[in-house]
Amino acid sequence: MTDWNHPGFGLPPLAAATGPFCRRPFLAAVSEFDPGEVILAGSDDALLALRRVDDTIYFAGDPDYTDYHSPLGTGVDDLVAEVARSEAPSRFVLDSLPEEAAKPLAAGLSEAGWSVQVEEHEVTAVLHLPETFDDYLTAIGKKERHEVRRKRRRFERIVGEIRHETHRGQGWAFDEFVRLHRLAPGDKGRFMTEARCRLFAVLAELDGWRFDLLRTPDDTAAAIVFGFSNDVGYFLYHSAFDPALGDASPGVDLLGSMIEQAIEEDHPTFDFLKGDEQYKFRLGAQPRPLFTVVAEPGE
Repeated sequence: MTDWNHPGFGLPPLAAATGPFCRRPFLAAVSEFDPGEVILAGSDDALLALRRVDDTIYFAGDPDYTDYHSPLGTGVDDLVAEVARSEAPSRFVLDSLPEEAAKPLAAGLSEAGWSVQVEEHEVTAVLHLPETFDDYLTAIGKKERHEVRRKRRRFERIVGEIRHETHRGQGWAFDEFVRLHRLAPGDKGRFMTEARCRLFAVLAELDGWRFDLLRTPDDTAAAIVFGFSNDVGYFLYHSAFDPALGDASPGVDLLGSMIEQAIEEDHPTFDFLKGDEQYKFRLGAQPRPLFTVVAEPGE
């Protein structure tokens, strides 16, 4: 069993604004769903949370669950070179890295004599928040500002007033999150397996994680998001809405309400996390590229 009490988890992430994803509580929870053996490689000034599957080394935290990866600390180039020597894998595949984390990992492996490729493979979408919601509406432009207001009026006409609530831990909101996920058509509806329910249940009990929702007059959730917030910003992890209320655009209305609340809570950023869906950028987000470092022993 992995000892997740490694002192290196007290170091700051090399890549800033990466939310909960490089920290011990999240990685300990999600690693239960990862194949392979967890490797916590540490030095005085760095920590790499890795896993070995057959003869390849990846980060701990499957990229389907983990939106950012980053080493902790600064001595990353020397540490990854030491891992290459001590573990002697046939390959490294290190994904979901902001550029400031990808560069030193690539440099360390290259200096150790490995053949290294760095490729952009994903983006996250990050909205930098102004001081007021009126400033935000001005920034997104006349067309999108009109759409936000028009959809809010339509929601109020079809469903009722906007009733935005925040819940923490397991309970009614968690049950609604699972219910709405399973109502979705296609892959999204099949996503919420019993195993993933267990993961979300664990995450819901960790500090910083929260459910935000729009409550209907029937005391159900019209739309709900599960995310994480701290002094760095808000990170939107997963969302679902009631397909029977699709004409009211509850998901878009909840996002608008959440951005307004994030500004009121003085969050500097609202991170939509992985995915290049256009609605994120229409709402004002900017792409943050993520890179994969792939390395093999040099000849």
